Amino acid sequence: MKIDEKEMREVATSATPRLDMYAGIHKALRALMADTLLAVGRMDCADDLEFAQVTQRVVEMLDVLRSHLAHEKRFVHPAIEARVPGASQRVATEHVEHERHIAQLAQALEALRAQPVSSRAAAAHSLYQSLAVFMAENFEHMHVEETQHNAVLWERFTDDELAAIQNELVASIPPQEMMYVMRWMLPYMNPAERAGMLAEMRAHAPAPAFKAVIDTARPHLTAGEWDKLAKALGL
Repeated sequence: MKIDEKEMREVATSATPRLDMYAGIHKALRALMADTLLAVGRMDCADDLEFAQVTQRVVEMLDVLRSHLAHEKRFVHPAIEARVPGASQRVATEHVEHERHIAQLAQALEALRAQPVSSRAAAAHSLYQSLAVFMAENFEHMHVEETQHNAVLWERFTDDELAAIQNELVASIPPQEMMYVMRWMLPYMNPAERAGMLAEMRAHAPAPAFKAVIDTARPHLTAGEWDKLAKALGL
């Protein structure tokens, strides 16, 4: 049985709070993509160190985006298809396109890195434009997941079932990747989301892992944000 578009909208806009698997990671990805795009746009191509640092940031961003697609394909889409066959087809098709675009961007980045200093600026601007278009498509794509996919998930799964899917997905992420994601996720959550995630983490993760996450996020929080977090967690 399929959910029609009207039903999707009604479920997605419900006032009842539900577990949202997309909320945190999508905030992280939006922040990462926006910050990386700005860095490429302002990059001094004649400064070898800055050029190396910024282009490496693009490499890391593409790696995270590629991994994110794989996580959703492995854990989220099969769950959706098991309850509502065909409901993930549009997003899955877009994922294939995103994988192709990521490969193209990686090739363009390598070509940029191989350019002599005299021609870096033109190649960097071309990469900047391609990244901007790619990110615009991703922002729209994430909105579809947050509305249409969540509508299916919230209609067909309990929060306990969603938590089980999310926990399995998170457990599959290597520690280095997780720390990188936390660096971009926690600073761009609102205070309640940030405190809630860290309280849950403190309850289930080893103390050194919890401390490592705090140490990763703190430099990217304002003084006010840190004060609110410390008060909420009793740090």
